[in-house]
Amino acid sequence: MSSLTVGMPAAAAAGSAPRPSSITWQKCQEFSDEDLRKQGLKEDQFAEFRRLLARTDCGTIRVPQDYGDPDGKQITVALTRLKASDQKNRLGSIALNPGGPGGSGYLMSINLAMRGAKELTERYDLIGIDPRGIGRSTKVTCPDIPRGTPAPGPITEEHAEKAYADMVAWSKQCVQRDPAFLRQLTTPNVARDIDRIRAALHERKISYFGVSWGTWLGAVLRTMYPTRVDRMWLDSVTPPDIWKGFWTKTHTDAVDRNFRRMAAWMAERDDTYGLGTSERQVVSAVEDMVKRYDAEPLTFTDIDLTVDGGLISRAAGRPSGQWPRMAQVLKELADAKGPAAPPAVKEAFGKPGEGEGGGGDNDRTAARAFHCNEDPTASTFKPNWQAYQQRLKHYPVTGRTSNFVHNCAGWPLPAKTPKVRPTGGSLILSGHRYETVTPYEWARDMRAAIGGTLATIEDDVHGSAPQVPGCAEKMVDYFETGKRTTTCPGKPAPTTAGTPGRG
Repeated sequence: MSSLTVGMPAAAAAGSAPRPSSITWQKCQEFSDEDLRKQGLKEDQFAEFRRLLARTDCGTIRVPQDYGDPDGKQITVALTRLKASDQKNRLGSIALNPGGPGGSGYLMSINLAMRGAKELTERYDLIGIDPRGIGRSTKVTCPDIPRGTPAPGPITEEHAEKAYADMVAWSKQCVQRDPAFLRQLTTPNVARDIDRIRAALHERKISYFGVSWGTWLGAVLRTMYPTRVDRMWLDSVTPPDIWKGFWTKTHTDAVDRNFRRMAAWMAERDDTYGLGTSERQVVSAVEDMVKRYDAEPLTFTDIDLTVDGGLISRAAGRPSGQWPRMAQVLKELADAKGPAAPPAVKEAFGKPGEGEGGGGDNDRTAARAFHCNEDPTASTFKPNWQAYQQRLKHYPVTGRTSNFVHNCAGWPLPAKTPKVRPTGGSLILSGHRYETVTPYEWARDMRAAIGGTLATIEDDVHGSAPQVPGCAEKMVDYFETGKRTTTCPGKPAPTTAGTPGRG
């Protein structure tokens, strides 16, 4: 297989610039129809994917495992370049990150083009990257994180203590596989890798688009390299003290707020769902279901499923795209008797992993390392169990969806959260008014910490900015002209109780 090596110009290596690096480009692998189906594409999308892939180069770059020892062990970062269709009027390159941490960005350029932001590929090269530790880049893979199945009903302290002990044991065993590598999975090191890629692309500056954890990476990147970052759009924004923000009052308030929006939506359709004609009545009915199914869990003869209060909580805590489907689940469970599962329950929860939401192409080992190497919050059992009990008290429905064991329990490597700061330059942060994964308040907090323009999106859909035509148009306009916006269209909530949707 032939390859082309692109090096960094000598001038770029002067002063504080990174040491010379190069990208080895080669033809991208072919994707079978089955590969594309696994990525969630439908058959009528296969041809478009392959047309975009034909414009794409795939490559690797060697970077230091430890930037404190730049001449020491080198690792590989995998990347792609979807080349601008209008090379004559090309504006530069945009680096991409889908979040996680642990998400693969390798094919993100093609995904953006196919899901609403195709015009972005006309004048920019889009650079998809698998950050170190992820996907096709150098990585370490630990066994799956232990997730013991609790007995039906409320989580007991005994079960939580066992889950904590399992997590501590897993953390130690995982890090023992390659502590030198895993300790270098940090956001600043990914930012350094991106700057190496920028230099190897012969770009004086690089633009950036990131979602979720990718917004944290963007904030760190512009803090570290303020003169080498051009335009930046951050969508579904993390807080500036990223890991302290998870399962705090802001986060749990956001989850409960969206549940109450769903309850109000169901109340407007009481003739369909029958759980109440007001938000309060629907909330009360769901709270009663949590208590009832915790006291008397229900099993079925045709699927491997036990309905308890935890399942009711998961059904109630969904983004608006899933409201019709989950509202039907709640309707059926309001008076379910068995022995067979009701239709919507069977459709939503009849297969392992179904109905859980989220997921995605995340490397779990890298996700844990990036998190725990930067999270200094207390990971011992007692404070996290007590905080979980307080959430249950204040949020009897949605509190059940939060963590009762800290994700970093037992992680043996030292943790340090990078500091971000305002640097000037062009920046848009888009916050989603009703979102639960990264609440809207966090976008305001990050803007206060690093500056930029806050664009408000009136939806609850994580990372929807490039997926909604009107907002995607504003993104393209921003990257092409620098024009900023303070509003952006979002995905509308369902207006009828028709075909179930997926958020």
